[in-house]
Amino acid sequence: QVQLVESGGGLVQAGGSLRLSCAASERTFRPYVMGWFRQAPGKEREFLAAIRWSSGSTYYADSVEGRFTISRDTAKNAADLQMNSLKPEDTAVYYCAAQAGFSISYSSLGAYDYWGQGTQVTVSS
Repeated sequence: QVQLVESGGGLVQAGGSLRLSCAASERTFRPYVMGWFRQAPGKEREFLAAIRWSSGSTYYADSVEGRFTISRDTAKNAADLQMNSLKPEDTAVYYCAAQAGFSISYSSLGAYDYWGQGTQVTVSS
Protein backbone atom coordinates (compact mmCIF):
# COMPACT_ATOMS: atom_id res chain seq x y z
CA GLN A 1 0.00 0.00 0.00
CA VAL A 2 1.44 3.32 -1.05
CA GLN A 3 1.46 6.02 1.58
CA LEU A 4 1.84 9.71 0.86
CA VAL A 5 3.45 11.80 3.57
CA GLU A 6 3.04 15.58 3.52
CA SER A 7 5.18 18.13 5.29
CA GLY A 8 5.73 21.87 5.35
CA GLY A 9 2.46 23.28 6.60
CA GLY A 10 2.25 25.94 9.28
CA LEU A 11 1.34 29.51 10.13
CA VAL A 12 2.35 32.38 7.88
CA GLN A 13 1.37 36.01 7.52
CA ALA A 14 -0.52 37.25 4.50
CA GLY A 15 1.84 37.87 1.62
CA GLY A 16 4.25 35.22 2.82
CA SER A 17 5.28 31.90 1.33
CA LEU A 18 5.25 28.24 2.26
CA ARG A 19 6.53 25.14 0.54
CA LEU A 20 4.69 21.85 0.97
CA SER A 21 6.25 18.52 0.15
CA CYS A 22 4.68 15.13 -0.49
CA ALA A 23 6.71 11.93 -0.63
CA ALA A 24 5.55 8.46 -1.61
CA SER A 25 6.57 5.69 0.76
CA GLU A 26 7.23 3.13 -1.95
CA ARG A 27 10.33 4.02 -3.95
CA THR A 28 9.23 1.81 -6.83
CA PHE A 29 5.89 3.61 -7.12
CA ARG A 30 5.64 5.75 -10.23
CA PRO A 31 2.45 7.80 -10.26
CA TYR A 32 0.74 8.85 -13.45
CA VAL A 33 -0.17 12.21 -11.90
CA MET A 34 0.37 13.76 -8.50
CA GLY A 35 -1.87 16.55 -7.33
CA TRP A 36 -2.54 18.94 -4.50
CA PHE A 37 -5.95 19.75 -3.07
CA ARG A 38 -7.20 21.72 -0.09
CA GLN A 39 -10.23 21.78 2.13
CA ALA A 40 -11.29 24.77 4.19
CA PRO A 41 -13.73 24.40 7.11
CA GLY A 42 -17.26 23.96 5.86
CA LYS A 43 -16.18 23.71 2.23
CA GLU A 44 -15.61 20.92 -0.24
CA ARG A 45 -12.16 19.69 -1.09
CA GLU A 46 -10.91 21.57 -4.11
CA PHE A 47 -8.28 20.95 -6.76
CA LEU A 48 -5.23 23.22 -6.79
CA ALA A 49 -2.50 21.81 -9.01
CA ALA A 50 -1.30 18.61 -10.66
CA ILE A 51 1.79 17.36 -12.42
CA ARG A 52 2.12 14.52 -14.90
CA TRP A 53 5.01 12.39 -13.68
CA SER A 54 6.47 11.33 -17.01
CA SER A 55 6.46 14.69 -18.79
CA GLY A 56 6.37 17.20 -15.98
CA SER A 57 3.34 18.91 -17.50
CA THR A 58 1.52 21.01 -14.93
CA TYR A 59 -2.09 22.04 -14.42
CA TYR A 60 -3.51 24.68 -12.09
CA ALA A 61 -6.80 25.90 -10.76
CA ASP A 62 -7.56 29.49 -11.73
CA SER A 63 -7.60 30.50 -8.08
CA VAL A 64 -3.92 29.70 -7.58
CA GLU A 65 -2.30 30.00 -11.01
CA GLY A 66 0.54 32.49 -10.87
CA ARG A 67 0.88 32.15 -7.09
CA PHE A 68 1.38 28.40 -6.61
CA THR A 69 3.90 26.20 -8.40
CA ILE A 70 3.91 22.41 -8.41
CA SER A 71 7.12 20.51 -9.10
CA ARG A 72 8.40 16.98 -8.84
CA ASP A 73 11.60 15.31 -7.77
CA THR A 74 11.68 11.93 -9.46
CA ALA A 75 14.74 10.81 -7.50
CA LYS A 76 12.96 11.42 -4.19
CA ASN A 77 9.57 10.35 -5.51
CA ALA A 78 8.17 13.60 -4.19
CA ALA A 79 6.01 16.45 -5.37
CA ASP A 80 6.26 19.94 -3.90
CA LEU A 81 3.86 22.86 -3.86
CA GLN A 82 5.47 26.28 -3.60
CA MET A 83 2.91 28.80 -2.39
CA ASN A 84 3.61 32.52 -2.71
CA SER A 85 1.60 35.65 -1.98
CA LEU A 86 -0.55 33.75 0.46
CA LYS A 87 -3.91 35.16 1.48
CA PRO A 88 -6.10 34.48 4.52
CA GLU A 89 -8.54 32.68 2.22
CA ASP A 90 -5.78 30.14 1.48
CA THR A 91 -6.19 28.83 5.03
CA ALA A 92 -7.12 25.16 4.78
CA VAL A 93 -5.91 21.60 5.20
CA TYR A 94 -3.77 20.75 2.18
CA TYR A 95 -3.69 17.23 0.76
CA CYS A 96 -1.51 15.58 -1.81
CA ALA A 97 -2.80 12.74 -3.92
CA ALA A 98 -1.53 10.34 -6.55
CA GLN A 99 -2.99 8.53 -9.52
CA ALA A 100 -1.63 5.02 -9.95
CA GLY A 101 -2.54 4.80 -13.62
CA PHE A 102 -3.99 6.67 -16.55
CA SER A 103 -6.99 8.91 -15.95
CA ILE A 104 -8.62 11.47 -18.20
CA SER A 105 -9.00 13.82 -15.25
CA TYR A 106 -6.39 15.51 -13.12
CA SER A 107 -8.78 17.67 -11.11
CA SER A 108 -11.42 15.23 -9.92
CA LEU A 109 -11.09 13.75 -6.45
CA GLY A 110 -12.29 10.39 -7.70
CA ALA A 111 -9.44 10.18 -10.22
CA TYR A 112 -6.89 9.76 -7.42
CA ASP A 113 -6.00 6.45 -5.82
CA TYR A 114 -3.88 7.53 -2.87
CA TRP A 115 -4.16 10.44 -0.45
CA GLY A 116 -1.95 11.96 2.18
CA GLN A 117 -3.12 12.68 5.70
CA GLY A 118 -3.24 16.43 5.16
CA THR A 119 -1.25 19.33 6.53
CA GLN A 120 -2.67 22.54 7.98
CA VAL A 121 -1.85 25.87 6.41
CA THR A 122 -2.99 28.98 8.26
CA VAL A 123 -2.55 32.45 6.79
CA SER A 124 -3.03 35.32 9.22
CA SER A 125 -4.13 38.76 8.13
